[in-house]
Amino acid sequence: MEVIQISGTPRTALGKKGTKADRNSGVIPCVLYGGKENVHFTTTVKDVRPLIYTPQFRLAEATIDGKTHRAILKSVQYHPASEAILHIDFLELTPNVPVSVDVPITLIGQSPGVKLGGKLIQSMRRVKVKCTPESMVDHLDLSVANLDLGQTNRVKNIIVPAGVEVMMSPSIPVALVEIPRALRSAQAEEKKGKK
Repeated sequence: MEVIQISGTPRTALGKKGTKADRNSGVIPCVLYGGKENVHFTTTVKDVRPLIYTPQFRLAEATIDGKTHRAILKSVQYHPASEAILHIDFLELTPNVPVSVDVPITLIGQSPGVKLGGKLIQSMRRVKVKCTPESMVDHLDLSVANLDLGQTNRVKNIIVPAGVEVMMSPSIPVALVEIPRALRSAQAEEKKGKK
């Protein structure tokens, strides 16, 4: 699993005034919670870019005041107009304490329905799972090798390793092979011809 290194500077002024001053000086106010105590710090956009602007799930290792904290990105607040990052929340990982995270779903295999002209549609890109930091994964696989025309794979078909629990309904569709209109009308014509 990829770990992104973040260097943080402890924040002393925490109110609105201090937060505004931090943003004006070009740094992002952050909070790290879930450990013994909340840690308020600032970091740069350059440090968090590979963590935020990616579809992948990555861990963060924040070094603040010489102390390293392993964490996951929990939430990011953006400015409504400029899309600038206003605030970031990190959740500190504690050994053997389960956490809920959203991990990407990777489709694997070749669908026979696609070979026949169908279109593979992934209706869900991420799935919520619960696991301890030790059994954390950066993605879950879903095989589409069994998908024929018009068939669907659901959350229950996701390959889940030991120590990871999926926190979503097993019946939610994840990937399906859609029958294109041209293929559907060709099948209808074929059926008419057989009558």
